[in-house]
Amino acid sequence: MGSTLLPVTSDFVFKLIFGSQENVDILAGLLKSVLDIPDEEYESIAIIDPHVKKSSANDKYSILDVKVNTKSGKIVHIEIQVKPLPELRERTVYQQSKMITEQMSSGDNWAKIRRAVSIIITDYNFFEDGAEYHQQFRYRTKSGMEFTDLKEINTLELSKLPPSEDGTNLWYWMKFIKSNDREVLDMIAKRSPQMEKAVGVLKELSADEQTRMLFEAHEKARRDMASMVGGAKKERSVEIALKLLGRNRPIDEIIEDTDLTFEEIQSLKATV
Repeated sequence: MGSTLLPVTSDFVFKLIFGSQENVDILAGLLKSVLDIPDEEYESIAIIDPHVKKSSANDKYSILDVKVNTKSGKIVHIEIQVKPLPELRERTVYQQSKMITEQMSSGDNWAKIRRAVSIIITDYNFFEDGAEYHQQFRYRTKSGMEFTDLKEINTLELSKLPPSEDGTNLWYWMKFIKSNDREVLDMIAKRSPQMEKAVGVLKELSADEQTRMLFEAHEKARRDMASMVGGAKKERSVEIALKLLGRNRPIDEIIEDTDLTFEEIQSLKATV
């Protein structure tokens, strides 16, 4: 049966599969299943922040979410969260606001602004109410009249994925991310050429000794950094702080978002 498959729910593995320009067709397949934008938008997808794959266990910790531009300049940000993050809603709104404001310079025409879309994949119940695993949020009235589609948030809850397929490609993509069963993945591979390639890439990564070593190194880095600033209970705060440091956010903002001390953040800053 071969080696155990690496978990796609790991942001490290997720980024290797969906965040590589050479796998942009896989990413397009996933985006098409989630978003209601024209197919021609996927004809030219560019990874905005293609962080270089780390080549040794001693390399510094990297940010592992995915941000892309579509053909017309729409910005799509994708991230996966395995553990509950109480501040996820606030952080998502903040990130979206930055995705909008960063498009503008002094004197620019407002028409320059392009749609900013967030896709948040969680391996837990993000919403306690509601059985649907895909939710879409925009600026709308209670009656459904839309103010604008410039900002959009999509949540995908793996924990709510129905056991039986629902006829959508999205179900198969979520099953791909959720499952590490080779027979299930072989079934998924028959759904489309993009899914077949995704399953093949996952198997190749899982069989590659260096990739497995890097995966273990990244998992160990998470644990070690959490211990460095006070133990496992701060692991999520450490992850947030590392991402915000990677985006050059001010330390006072990071303190407010994580409840870490100035000294703890300074110690993390030295590793980024």
